Amino acid sequence: MLRRQFLSTALKSAALTAMPLHGQSAYTPRHIKPMSVGLKISLGANPEVPIARVRQMGFSNTFFSLDAYLGKYTPALAQQIADLLDKYQLTATAAEVVGPGRLDWNFIDGPSTIGIVPRATRTARINALLQTSDFAHRLSIPNLQTHCGFIPENPRDPLYPETVATISQLAKYCAANGQNFLMETGQETPTTMLRVIRDVAQPNLGVGLDTANLILYGKSDPVDAVNLLGPYVRSIHAKDGLWPTDPTNLGKEVLIGTGAVRFKEVFTKLKAFGYTGAVSIERETEGPQQIADVAQEKIYLEKVISEI
Repeated sequence: MLRRQFLSTALKSAALTAMPLHGQSAYTPRHIKPMSVGLKISLGANPEVPIARVRQMGFSNTFFSLDAYLGKYTPALAQQIADLLDKYQLTATAAEVVGPGRLDWNFIDGPSTIGIVPRATRTARINALLQTSDFAHRLSIPNLQTHCGFIPENPRDPLYPETVATISQLAKYCAANGQNFLMETGQETPTTMLRVIRDVAQPNLGVGLDTANLILYGKSDPVDAVNLLGPYVRSIHAKDGLWPTDPTNLGKEVLIGTGAVRFKEVFTKLKAFGYTGAVSIERETEGPQQIADVAQEKIYLEKVISEI
């Protein structure tokens, strides 16, 4: 009973803070080809810089990370981004937030700091996701994505039903905004993620497949993961990596094509499951090296996709 009361109070509080923004911006999403390669970008003080770069590098679509805007969502900001998407003829395929609060991307403190599993930050992150859903709705972005966290593999763990209830409420809220709510792969095994999907039982709950995270967290080979989760994959982060060798820290992210991800097998299986969404490159470096790497990764992925 205490857990149910906690969740009810948290969700009501978040909903009050995240009242829907009325009306739509001028942006109308454009059709993209199935498995069209795009780029994940973080938007900040001057959103035109990263949005323009997406077009300059030859991409037709983009995946937004919006954590820098938490607490700053306004109709004016939505219109500014809508105008930029129109200006550069881009389609925004998904929006993601993972904050607020401390985030430790490792095996030691990650379970207590990442996602909506930890009780200490759950209410704030529910609030952030509801606000982001409303903001993405103004931009006609069809997918809201986040890391749900280290969901317990043991369904008898008290945190498991709390997490399922929270994900259910978030999925329902996104459904009212015409969106999918996507759990990004990484901290949980594919088996656990599939169990959550079945326990939540909301048709708009799906998977944001991060091809490298499954390896970086030592949870699964992505080809095997697609065997379980393929029917529910609705966005892809194309990323490569190496398996962890240190029980404290994640494996290493590397240039696409140089790690352990078997992209051709992953894409072949996803095509068989009917996946028609984007393939968004996520390269976690910075500066000129990131731009050079992304350009090389775009060529690699487009070649692989053309072969299937």
